[in-house]
Amino acid sequence: MSSNGTIRKFTTGALAGMLAATALMTAGSALAQEETIKVGILHSLSGTMAISETTLKDVMLMLIEQQNEKGGLLGKKLEAVVVDPASDWPLFAEKARELISQNGVAAVFGCWTSVSRKSVLPVFEELNSVLFYPVQYEGEESQRNVFYTGAAPNQQAIPAVDYLEAEEGVERWVLAGTDYVYPRTTNKILEAYLLAKGVAPEDIMINYTPFGHSDWQTIVSDIKAFGSAGKKTAVVSTINGDANVPFYKELGNQGIKAEDIPVVAFSVGEEELAGIDTTPLVGHLAAWNYFQSVEDPINDEFIAAWKAYKGKDTAVTNDPMEAHYIGFNMWVKAVEAAGTTDSDAVIDALVGVAVPNLSGGYSSMGPNHHITKPVLIGEIQDDGQFEIVSQTPGLVLGDEWSDYLEGSKDLISDWRKPLACGNFNVVTGKCGGAS
Repeated sequence: MSSNGTIRKFTTGALAGMLAATALMTAGSALAQEETIKVGILHSLSGTMAISETTLKDVMLMLIEQQNEKGGLLGKKLEAVVVDPASDWPLFAEKARELISQNGVAAVFGCWTSVSRKSVLPVFEELNSVLFYPVQYEGEESQRNVFYTGAAPNQQAIPAVDYLEAEEGVERWVLAGTDYVYPRTTNKILEAYLLAKGVAPEDIMINYTPFGHSDWQTIVSDIKAFGSAGKKTAVVSTINGDANVPFYKELGNQGIKAEDIPVVAFSVGEEELAGIDTTPLVGHLAAWNYFQSVEDPINDEFIAAWKAYKGKDTAVTNDPMEAHYIGFNMWVKAVEAAGTTDSDAVIDALVGVAVPNLSGGYSSMGPNHHITKPVLIGEIQDDGQFEIVSQTPGLVLGDEWSDYLEGSKDLISDWRKPLACGNFNVVTGKCGGAS
């Protein structure tokens, strides 16, 4: 054989070996990818809601890291897949589809606003995946593929109104919110609740502003005038995102103090207060199911872990973080019980699961895909923390359908077989009874 033939033979053999090695490396890489369980994180890291949602992305990364340190799940490591829907509500649906269809995540933890949650619901139903939603919301919904770990109105809004009436003697009510589904539906429930309690229609003022609203001078002037009628007045705030900062600042500018017209907020927590001047907010209130100031060893441990993870002693915790803590641990427990990440098996296994919350008790998942939680009222302090001034004696199960709205008061949700219905009408005995 000529020297050229020898060279060709050697080169061909070497090339074949290289291709085989490359194929083995590719297969090994694919196998490594298959050996992880992917977890989707769907939170705004930019735009008006980034002030609230970025922290929820971070706490999920911490929880996943902690679980991996325990050995992962089903013998596999967890892998976080993070996307940024950028406070763009239609983009949430696109990013949810990307997480499920392209990235193959086993579950998704995400959304903040109800409009973002509503945007992704059809995607989760179509692709039969699982969403854990960690933020207070308006109720009037129970979807098979969604687990609601934030507060329903009976776990936040209604107890807040009861507190203001009983403890502050409030008789006039300003329902102020950002203009989207959560504030509008919550205020619809609160208005019906107040009217049922005998509050006169003229003693209820309702106002809505866009996301990111910054010019509060006229609205706060209207609130001040409404509160000057000789009856104790309070603001029930469903204002969301970064609009809260100029709202409270304007209250201070116009000399409205907490003892004059208290504000109870449902979207202002420790994270929103961090790094801003809290002077105008001192004495105002917030209603949540968790505050960093809760005194319990499990909460102390969580706070310490969070500060270590963030690398700063000033890092704060908040209610939606606890909701992710509860939801993530429920998902882990359900996957372990089911022995698989298959959505149908996990959805069935989640009902009845109980895990520790950060207040010293256990939260359980109800058949309506809502959880049990304590209800806390906190007063804002000058250090950006909350002094707890009221707490329910036990845990409250989230009520998915309001008892105060026509078309809802006769509905229940129970996703266990054989009922397996999110809106069963107890009067007609039919599923799908919402008007």
